[in-house]
Amino acid sequence: MDCYTANWNPLGDSAFYRKYELYSVDWDLKEDLRDCLVAAAPYGGPIALLRTPWRKEKAPSVRPVLEIYSASGMPLASFLWKSGPVVSLGWSAEEELLCVQEDGAVLVYGLHGDFRRHFSMGNEVLQNRVLDARIFHTEFGSGVAILTGAHRFTLSANVGDLKLRRMPEVPGLQNVPSCWTILCQERAAHILLAVGPDLYLLDHAACSAVTPPGLAPGVSSFLQMAVSFTYRHLALFTDTGHIWMGTASLKEKLCEFNCNIRAPPKQMVWCSRPRSKERAVVVAWERRLMVVGDAPESIQFVLDEDSYLVPELDGVRIFSRSSHEFLHEVPVASEEIFKIASMAPGALLLEAQKEYEKESQKADEYLREIQELGQLPQAVQQCIEAAGHEHCPDMQKSLLRAASFGKCFLDRFPPDSFVRMCQDLRVLNAVRDYHIGIPLTYSQYKQLTIQVLLDRLVLRRLYPLAIQICEYLRLPEVQGVSRILAHWACYKVQQKDVSDEDVARAINQKLGDTPGVSYSDIAARAYGCGRTELAIKLLEYEPRSGEQVPLLLKMKRSKLALNKAIESGDTDLVFTVLLHLKNELNRGDFFMTLRNQPIALSLYRQYCKHQELETLKDLYNQDDNHQELGSFHIRASYAAEERIEGRVAALQTAADAFYKAKNEFAAKATEDQMRLLRLQRRLEDELGGQFLDLSLHDTVTTLILGGQNKRAEQLARDFRIPDKRLWWLKLTALADLEEWEELEKFSKSKKSPIGYLPFVEICMKQHNKYEAKKYASRVGPEQKVKALLLVGDVAQAADVAIEHRNEAELSLVLSHCTGATDGPTADKIQRARAQAQKK
Repeated sequence: MDCYTANWNPLGDSAFYRKYELYSVDWDLKEDLRDCLVAAAPYGGPIALLRTPWRKEKAPSVRPVLEIYSASGMPLASFLWKSGPVVSLGWSAEEELLCVQEDGAVLVYGLHGDFRRHFSMGNEVLQNRVLDARIFHTEFGSGVAILTGAHRFTLSANVGDLKLRRMPEVPGLQNVPSCWTILCQERAAHILLAVGPDLYLLDHAACSAVTPPGLAPGVSSFLQMAVSFTYRHLALFTDTGHIWMGTASLKEKLCEFNCNIRAPPKQMVWCSRPRSKERAVVVAWERRLMVVGDAPESIQFVLDEDSYLVPELDGVRIFSRSSHEFLHEVPVASEEIFKIASMAPGALLLEAQKEYEKESQKADEYLREIQELGQLPQAVQQCIEAAGHEHCPDMQKSLLRAASFGKCFLDRFPPDSFVRMCQDLRVLNAVRDYHIGIPLTYSQYKQLTIQVLLDRLVLRRLYPLAIQICEYLRLPEVQGVSRILAHWACYKVQQKDVSDEDVARAINQKLGDTPGVSYSDIAARAYGCGRTELAIKLLEYEPRSGEQVPLLLKMKRSKLALNKAIESGDTDLVFTVLLHLKNELNRGDFFMTLRNQPIALSLYRQYCKHQELETLKDLYNQDDNHQELGSFHIRASYAAEERIEGRVAALQTAADAFYKAKNEFAAKATEDQMRLLRLQRRLEDELGGQFLDLSLHDTVTTLILGGQNKRAEQLARDFRIPDKRLWWLKLTALADLEEWEELEKFSKSKKSPIGYLPFVEICMKQHNKYEAKKYASRVGPEQKVKALLLVGDVAQAADVAIEHRNEAELSLVLSHCTGATDGPTADKIQRARAQAQKK
């Protein structure tokens, strides 16, 4: 243990800091880091180096080289920079490289050097070049802030949703600030800058002068400033060699340290651990690294070569030409276990386990000591927690073996934390491997989450490892394996050296029917890469027509899209394709396409009936469908034409179509309608009133109601209305007019073809029993009982029923016998039934 703590450095009495190597790297750099623009992403992210940046002493013909490496030094991309001079580099939260140029353009590249997009930081930059820039991260995303030649600041808090904000002007600012940084306060990004001995805070509305509380006197300039990883704390390096540390709101001072070095540092970053009360700042010069905090002494390291600092959530990464190291505060659990002469329960448990492996009785002594104090659960938990913060796998195993040993002597210790730590460390050790190059700590891993880590593995095209992690952690397929396979397939379609057939087959063999995988998304990526035929082949595996059709339309494969839409049985989808085809093809080709698709043609006709009548007529003409064409003209005659002449002309066209369709009935009926319309117009002219658009029966009825009996009879003869129908019409009309004498004359004009029961019914409907009784006596024998019952003569109806000896009539009369008054009649019917049964 004493050897294990050899690289621990105390800072005051309450904290230790240690620096250990992550990787031994071989960059093969031709220039020092000081001659490169450098950008390293947090959370063990990639490193970008822009070699030979634009300098006056360099020959303008030399093109700079942009190189991207993993944290372990494995090359990921390298290409000549062919655009304008670059001011600053930085990584977004999605691990996209942002390159800010002097002209204000920001070029965005992927991890493998693929160009993604670009955007501009405003028109002002075109006239005043960019002097300096910062890429920063907030809860809203990744932002960019620039300082222009006019000494004005412009920023965007989220490059994914670009909204430029020009910050207020700083009064009297004539030169470039000695230092500046981004602060995130109250969900907004602010800029803190130093001009001589003064500090200014720029927000969206104003520029405010601020003063750090408790700052040592004699400061004439601020040389460097740093904000913590979580934007909660701020450090200021002054020209007097003092480092002021306090809250980012500049309302509280934490401490101040005099480093006795007045030379401006190359870098200054915070080094703090989540939920730790210790605060420390790491300051780097050319050959010296200093860790300072709330202690009278500092920790100093000698730098053998140019180094670069990368602030992390729980420490600082330090890389140079030959090594990549991590500096951080020793976690409490590790300190309790490993510090010299520690009697913490975790330290005793670790010793007990080691002695047990040696088969020594001291193991029992250590274990009894822990149990007597009742600290065995705490000891197990300390060992589990310390294992998470160890980088060396051997030490992780040693601590986990100690935890497992201690668990054996506990009855109810929950195994979840132990199992989860084993899983997490296995994942971390896998991604820390030199060939993977993501040196995540346990705290960073928990903050980043497994989903984001998987995304980063996918971004590096490490699909097998990502799938193995998903299977090992037993993640749901939709969140794990399916999603990764979909990304793999999208990458696969970009391999243009493989034939479309082979790529489609390989993707289908690998994906099959994996839930959560959309072949349409993969096909869309293939189409975006210019591989249309591959996209069509991939769409054949897509089971959802609703996903196939839109992409086929986008690829201008409309006829294939129509076939897929028809196969799906989704009418809305078919209509979508039809409307797209209508706009894409000329009229003739569109109609020819429809003729080959009967279902689509039928649906389009339904659409035209409600939306485009003229197109519907053209369809019928093209198909020589005279029957439907005739029906179309009949509908059109009533829907579109108001003048009688136009309506008759449309009906004549319809009649001609029906004759061509050999539908003589429809043709004759149409001609009769034309005759009726002409007659109705003549009746309106001669008699006034409303006749147009009445049916033949209504026309006759209207004439009778108007007293035009002769005209009504003539109309009936002209249109061959049967006598029975005419009598019904006249009977109803006269009863409505209550022309009872005229009705009686009409009934006696000749023998009624409809009988006289209708007369009784109509009179009773008009509540005229007197008139009804006149016709009841004239009703034939077979309807006599019904007529008498209608006029309320139950007794006579009974007599007739008895005379007819009809059981149905007797039952009908009996059902109308109600109350005491009809009692004798009912008895009479019962006696008649009895006599009939005797016989």
